[in-house]
Amino acid sequence: MKKEEIHLGDIKRILFGQTPPEFMGEVAVRTILIFMLLMLAVHLMGKRMSGQVTIVELSVMITLGAIVSPIMQLPDRGIAFGVVVFAVAIVFQRGLNYLGFRNEKIEKLSQGEMSLLVKDGTMILEEMGKTQITKQQLFALIREKKIPNLGGVKRAYLEACGILSVYEAEKAHPGLPVFPSTDPVIKDVLAQSEDSIMACCNCGHTQVAKEKDTPCEFCNVTEWTKAYLSK
Repeated sequence: MKKEEIHLGDIKRILFGQTPPEFMGEVAVRTILIFMLLMLAVHLMGKRMSGQVTIVELSVMITLGAIVSPIMQLPDRGIAFGVVVFAVAIVFQRGLNYLGFRNEKIEKLSQGEMSLLVKDGTMILEEMGKTQITKQQLFALIREKKIPNLGGVKRAYLEACGILSVYEAEKAHPGLPVFPSTDPVIKDVLAQSEDSIMACCNCGHTQVAKEKDTPCEFCNVTEWTKAYLSK
């Protein structure tokens, strides 16, 4: 816009910009469509993308953040359109929460589901593939819980919001270490199992592997390492 076209008393331009008021209905439709696309994108990016907020909450944050800049900086964008977007996003989020409370299927669709990643010291590779979380990411999260090896993990759940919930085993068992094998700290906190128990390098399952080409009972891989036990 030209300088002479900007007037503080031009209420219609301040509220509606250079577009007709009827465009507000289209803004509402656009907001819902973009909101749904954002939810789909976050779903595809994996749970860790959302961190400690739900998929719906993250989508609302992105939607609200995206509308602030234009209505604050561009003179041809009316404040009223931003208000419509805010209102639609809030109503949409509240509506999804209400429908999720009433219907479990809608809750799973909008909020996501919990995934079991570790069971009795063994990684559930199929679930890890679905959630798109790597072994190193999982090991990092377990290290945050001060657990040195998978044998100390009874259950590890990746919550719908992306947080890892870990339940320690009542009695630690030999397992695959979550420390890099090249890190000297592994010798300070772990000791090699005295028996012939080996840990599968692929899934962490422990069993007696008498020969190097013995297949893992869980994933059928033949790559093994000595199982470690917490000191």
